[in-house]
Amino acid sequence: MSENEKDLTRIKLNGKEIIILGTAHVSKRSAEQVKEIVEEEKPDSICIELCKSRYESLKDPDRWKKTDIIKVIKEKRAMFLLANLILSSFQKRIAKKMDINSGQEMIQGMQCAEETGAELVLADRDISTTFSRIWGKMGFFGKIKLFFQFIFAAVSNEEVTEEELEELKSGDMLDAALGEMSKSFPSVKSVLIDERDQYLSEKIKTAPGKKIFAIVGAGHLPGIKKEIERDHDLAELEKKPPKKHTGKIIGFTLAALIVLMVILTFSVDSSAGISQILSWVIWNGSLSALGTLIALGHPLSILTAFAVAPISSLSPLLAAGWFAGLVEATIRKPKVADFQNLSTDLYTVKGFWKNRVTRILLVIILANLGSVLGTVIGGLDIIKTFFETVF
Repeated sequence: MSENEKDLTRIKLNGKEIIILGTAHVSKRSAEQVKEIVEEEKPDSICIELCKSRYESLKDPDRWKKTDIIKVIKEKRAMFLLANLILSSFQKRIAKKMDINSGQEMIQGMQCAEETGAELVLADRDISTTFSRIWGKMGFFGKIKLFFQFIFAAVSNEEVTEEELEELKSGDMLDAALGEMSKSFPSVKSVLIDERDQYLSEKIKTAPGKKIFAIVGAGHLPGIKKEIERDHDLAELEKKPPKKHTGKIIGFTLAALIVLMVILTFSVDSSAGISQILSWVIWNGSLSALGTLIALGHPLSILTAFAVAPISSLSPLLAAGWFAGLVEATIRKPKVADFQNLSTDLYTVKGFWKNRVTRILLVIILANLGSVLGTVIGGLDIIKTFFETVF
């Protein structure tokens, strides 16, 4: 055990002995250590740094094949699914370079719990909650920046240096995958790192039994040691940001103002009013259709984006990308091979646009982005014409 002891943190708290192993998620040795420590310590509970969705992903690597893409679109989870796919691809790419299965030490912890009868505790917060809380801290332009950062990261051919690989060996794969996000968006660090340290520490110290063994990424050790003696409200940390009505109120107000300006312009000069309507339709429809075209959407998806964008832009409850995405998903329904090839297709620009799953997600996002730009340009043109005509 002497070799293992240097990687272990032992804490006595509330009559419990808590043993924490700081692992490298891409290290073969970490998986071996987990087995050795469980055999030696015989813990009552084994805590692993996974949430339910990541746990199920490790248990069933082929679960992506069961994804109902239509349901994802209707539930407005396209951006979340795309981000998840990119992160998963990143992890597999790094693990492949190191010739190991990503998360092997977590899998070993799961197996040990099953073999010894120890209670298995999923100690990490659900990744969708983390993403929702990050998303809630960002403004519109921050979200656009994040989207393109994800895309560039996914298709980057930049080689990982030996130094970077060594860093990954002592860190958390999820945090490594999202590390650039913390640098580009300092405000999200508290959600991505600090809150998860609090969540992990609370789940670990409240795990059943007198002896608890926790397996976490080495990068979380300092935070857990700092937070574990404090009390944390898990329900509060699990809360997703409430839906903001401010955006909808502003959206409906702006839409009403645009309609009012068109009506008033019509009352003074009908030809100018018609010009406003044409400008709105052309800018909204064309740019949304262009976004769909850039995503290599089906011609019917492009037409749908063009037809829906001028109408959906007047309602915060609708989005052209949802309709274009539904058409794309219906006409070009993803095949099993598309899900099987996701992790490798995400390595290249060609693969990203060729795979039917990611192409549908790109159609949704780029059609919506085009519609937003069309709303801004078309709206400014309507305002300009209104003042020129009425005043």
